[in-house]
Amino acid sequence: MVPQLDPTIGSSPQLSPELDPMAESRCGYVTLNNLVSYLGKKKREAIGVNGGVTHLVYPGAVHSRFEHSLGVYWLAGAAIQKLKQNQGLELGIDNFDIQTVKLAGLLHDVGHGPFSHLFEREFLPRVVSGCKWSHEQMSLKMVDHIVDEHHIDVDFEMIKKVKEMIVASSELTLPKGTREKHFLYDIVANGRNGIDVDKFDYIVRDSRACGLGCNFEFQRLMETMRVLDDEICYRAKEYLTVHKLFYTRADLYRTIYTHPKVKAIELMVVDALLKANDFLEISSSIEDPSDYWKLDDSIIKTIEIAPNQELKESRDLILRIRRRNLYQFCNEYTVPKENLEHFKDVTPQDIVCSQKNGGAILKEEDVAVSNVRIDLARGRHNPLESINFFKDYESKEKFPIPDNRISHLLPACYQDMIVRVYSKKPELVGAISEAFENFQLKTYGIKAQVHETPEKKKRRL
Repeated sequence: MVPQLDPTIGSSPQLSPELDPMAESRCGYVTLNNLVSYLGKKKREAIGVNGGVTHLVYPGAVHSRFEHSLGVYWLAGAAIQKLKQNQGLELGIDNFDIQTVKLAGLLHDVGHGPFSHLFEREFLPRVVSGCKWSHEQMSLKMVDHIVDEHHIDVDFEMIKKVKEMIVASSELTLPKGTREKHFLYDIVANGRNGIDVDKFDYIVRDSRACGLGCNFEFQRLMETMRVLDDEICYRAKEYLTVHKLFYTRADLYRTIYTHPKVKAIELMVVDALLKANDFLEISSSIEDPSDYWKLDDSIIKTIEIAPNQELKESRDLILRIRRRNLYQFCNEYTVPKENLEHFKDVTPQDIVCSQKNGGAILKEEDVAVSNVRIDLARGRHNPLESINFFKDYESKEKFPIPDNRISHLLPACYQDMIVRVYSKKPELVGAISEAFENFQLKTYGIKAQVHETPEKKKRRL
């Protein structure tokens, strides 16, 4: 039986490990005060289970964003407590700061929609013209909605700062001059250099859940970080640990988040949502939090069991996913380094227009293209360029580490662009693969793919 928490504001009773519903395998036991527990419960209701479709390829990846948010809550608290322990008097860290940072960690993703980034980056731009919507912006609305709807007695200034911290790494961030204690905004969503406890949690959590080895140790960075000139800095000897953070993140993207089968399922989910949108008006709920909180991954089950003829095409796509009759991966190539700067996304039209005469006649609706961008969190730039380090604990000077001072084993290029092409019909794999090769020859003068599409795949019906 799960212990019930008193909904009044205050400290919750200490729960034994066996009974604590917030027990976490990754970060130990998490005890929440009632305010945070109440908001966290609403977060779980708003987001539902799963942060995408990765679990359909990696069955261990069944953790939810609520679990991730608990981890970020815990790590945010650990980070600010470490700073208080080492520099508390100097920095003026008080209990208000600690609670604010932890609450920002818990609520930083409350604005995510169904299937997380897929909803925001793949679905909405195709149904809302000129869409500028972001989950960070929606998080701000959701926080206000939760507080107002449930009459939660919480300090107005705390909620204001929580919202500022949530958008600290987005385009919505406030000018630096408007903030006090700037370093607090580096903890949850770090807009200065990308090192934050959000990444600490999902890198370790996802690596473990998917069976991918992880030798990045966030504990080393937590132990050695110091605030210099109102900015969290790191000991210079840990620059390889910092680099490992960004490299491990990129490895997760390449190996798990953008696995060819994962992307195939994502493309099918997006098509199912697009075909259902006119009837279900999925996109109409993105502005009103009272409607939006009801929208989660269960939208797929809603489509799947609905009898309406208007949803037949969407149901058929979901049935194909269940039966593993996926869009067929044809081939891929990595964009040559010299073409990265001026690269434009490849479209189904580009592939269809590259078909030569003869054979099956391709249509745009037969082809799906995935343009996969993988970087070290700073685009085409070295992430170490935006990070400040210090020599030792007595030092008061911070400095970046230039490229010519780092290990020569580290990469000289910091971004990959991978173009993948899929056939929505198994019998068209051969024709689409040939058109894809023609596109590469026309665009780059070479076949940039590593190898030709296997003949067995081309003959599959």
